[in-house]
Amino acid sequence: MFACNLVDVEKNDYLSERFRRAYAWLRNTDLDHIAAGSYPVEGEDVIALVQEYETAPAESLRFETHDLFYDVQYVISGNERFGVTMSRPIELVESCPDDDIAFYADPPASSELILGPGDMVVVPPEQGHKPRCAVGAPEAVRKVVIKVRA
Repeated sequence: MFACNLVDVEKNDYLSERFRRAYAWLRNTDLDHIAAGSYPVEGEDVIALVQEYETAPAESLRFETHDLFYDVQYVISGNERFGVTMSRPIELVESCPDDDIAFYADPPASSELILGPGDMVVVPPEQGHKPRCAVGAPEAVRKVVIKVRA
């Protein structure tokens, strides 16, 4: 999925070398057997985070953005709803600059994707997103989030 505002299109090069390394890591790694944890793909510029969690009701989760990294979010198993906005949400709730994450109240309007096994979404730093949302009842999800330095 490629969706952004026209003013951001030039800076969001989803086929740059860093992104190509991230995509190659996803293709060439045995994702069904890799343990949860952090894996360097390209030093500190491309890092894979293998996660295992249970999805939760969307109203219990928050939108987030980043300043330094894009998110390549790839679902290994399970299903989740993934909220997205085209820009940074307005109402900041909490900022954690050391962890490159800020949290926001739900914006007045957003969209959702349903991600299942093999699906991925690439989110630029400035776009709000709300991962980990349940599709119906909560369920176990295994996912890789590859952080790609902007």
